[in-house]
Amino acid sequence: MKKYQRTINMKKDEHVKNNCFKNACSENNCFHLLPNVLRARGFRLYLADGRRLVDLWQNGGAAVMGHTPPNLLRELKNTASRGLFAPLPHFTENRFFKALQKLLPEHNFRVYAAPPQELVSLFNDGSIQLWRPFLNPVSPFTAENLNLIMPILQGIQTWQGKLPIGLCVAAAKSKDNLAQLPPGDTLSPILLAVAARGVHDILAAPQRANPVLPRVTKALKNSPWHQRGIYLHLNEEPAPEAWEALFSHFLEAGFLLPPNPSHPLILPGEMSAGEETKLAALLGATS
Repeated sequence: MKKYQRTINMKKDEHVKNNCFKNACSENNCFHLLPNVLRARGFRLYLADGRRLVDLWQNGGAAVMGHTPPNLLRELKNTASRGLFAPLPHFTENRFFKALQKLLPEHNFRVYAAPPQELVSLFNDGSIQLWRPFLNPVSPFTAENLNLIMPILQGIQTWQGKLPIGLCVAAAKSKDNLAQLPPGDTLSPILLAVAARGVHDILAAPQRANPVLPRVTKALKNSPWHQRGIYLHLNEEPAPEAWEALFSHFLEAGFLLPPNPSHPLILPGEMSAGEETKLAALLGATS
């Protein structure tokens, strides 16, 4: 990564000039290097400067099925057309819980607009962990050995550090574990309808756990990246400056890394042969 550090300050100055994210950046957020994004389709982002990026962040997993799943878009339009933006009681909550039960049948659930302090404390001491689908290619939806988890699912959400906000799910095998947490929140039916549709889309696509990317698979064998299903982490979490340099290098090559190294790199559901070759070279060259 050090070989990219020499150019990072120059690239930062160049991108910050016309970047709406510059006021929101932090020492662990590289979005100040990213130009405005005009649209997102599938696993690609289209920038104001005319470039196209392959999205390896996918909103931390909230876009793991892509940015424009047709069923999800239809659900969003149908619910929005009824004006259900406010957090009001609605049957979509039951639909969401039923979808979650199909995905994680051994768990009980609560849903929040943001993680309550009790949940944050459990996360900080390691008592609860994030869970993502497609971690195991053989059993893409398994969470059998995990008693208390926060599933990261397709939907509308953002991030506060390592934790999701906008839609945060706590799942516990034991009702006693769930009793440690406060009652759930009432959320907008739009958020819940989209999230329910996202769970069904995930369940319908177990093959997402097995992307056919032979060049990438070969490059990973001798790289510092550790793979679990479709997710990649560096074996050692880099310092913010080193991650920023790597982020900039991937950005120049046409790929969006996560804004900070606490999020996994997520392999896309599809890439062209040229994109795969380029990504394999980038992963293999990481040092």
